[in-house]
Amino acid sequence: MSIQADKWIIEMATKHDMIQPFSATQVRANSNGDKIISYGTSSYGYDIRCADEFKIFTNINTTVIDPKNFNPKNFVTIKSDVCIIPPNSFVLARTVEYFKIPRNVLTVCLGKSTYARCGIIVNVTPFEPEWEGYVTLEFSNTTPLPAKIYAGEGVAQVLFFKAEETCNVSYKDRHGKYMGQTGVTLPTV
Repeated sequence: MSIQADKWIIEMATKHDMIQPFSATQVRANSNGDKIISYGTSSYGYDIRCADEFKIFTNINTTVIDPKNFNPKNFVTIKSDVCIIPPNSFVLARTVEYFKIPRNVLTVCLGKSTYARCGIIVNVTPFEPEWEGYVTLEFSNTTPLPAKIYAGEGVAQVLFFKAEETCNVSYKDRHGKYMGQTGVTLPTV
């Protein structure tokens, strides 16, 4: 596998709808000219944005987090331009961008340094070959203080790895359980 540069990402996004909506440049200001946390094409990847849909973890029910039997009542759902993550807690969100990963591509997603330097960790699993959907994002606030994240701005960078050969079995072939997710998707078994 080799990492792919911006030229290839632009080609895949514009000709094959790999990323929608797509920005061929790195955007650093909003329509009013105000500085934002950047998103769009970078040297070897794409900086994704967070949508305005959030699920904030709450321990109001004092339950155990169980990935095999997840209780959706453990979250408070909000729609907002910003989200405050409680201290030592986490929030789920989704990307603005919808992805259609080619059969010969695997991605790795890492948090942006702007958030990492504030103690906010962004966790995203790889996008497997032929997976498609909006990406569910997890933001962990590792600090003892409330932390803010911004909708419509950059939160993480996706790196694209193109294989020399296509995989034998893709995520689509396996009928992956998170295929085509459209909103913030909770764990399922």
